[in-house]
Amino acid sequence: MSDQPNRRNTRALEPALITDPIELAKAEARNGLKQYDAGVQAAQTAIERGGFKLRPSLICSLHREALDGLSSYAGIFRPGGVEIGKSKHEPPPAHLVPELVENLCDYVNNNWERSTALHLAAYVMWRLNWIHPFADGNGRTSRTVSDVVLSIRAGYVPSGSPSIPDQIVKNRTPYFEALEAADEAWKQNILDLSKMESFLETLLARQLRAFFESVGGKLP
Repeated sequence: MSDQPNRRNTRALEPALITDPIELAKAEARNGLKQYDAGVQAAQTAIERGGFKLRPSLICSLHREALDGLSSYAGIFRPGGVEIGKSKHEPPPAHLVPELVENLCDYVNNNWERSTALHLAAYVMWRLNWIHPFADGNGRTSRTVSDVVLSIRAGYVPSGSPSIPDQIVKNRTPYFEALEAADEAWKQNILDLSKMESFLETLLARQLRAFFESVGGKLP
């Protein structure tokens, strides 16, 4: 069951390019598939190459897939301030966004070998939402980039459906709670992603269990 009324929404910086709700839903669904495919391709390419560095360019390219035709700012950082409805968090000003995204990438790259895939994915999921670097589509992009990092660090793209991003869309409340918990810790200069890591762990287990059962596996 979806909990859309509880969504944290970015308040747009621009007029909607598509105003018809049906056409908007179609475009968002189409772009969602494009973004998913681009994420899988990025993960598979990095795994095959045997090396990976998270770059702002990848984050922006995945955002572009999600907002293509929906926003004039598709694939570029927001030009001004932004507010998140139904959230206590106030994103940083626009002039700090490029450096903060660079720092996010540095954290992932510098901790690549010493951290688990779940920790890095949790960090990306939270930190991108915290920075809120785009005028719109921050949640979609954070979930996709997080999934890409998880897959590459694990060494394979997890099988099973629904995926972690799809599960979040179907029930956003635990996702928002995990984001808020990390936000509150960060106000005290503490990086505490335990709730987000636990949340992603549960979703990944469900995804893998679905694959296991789809091939005839039976759990005790």
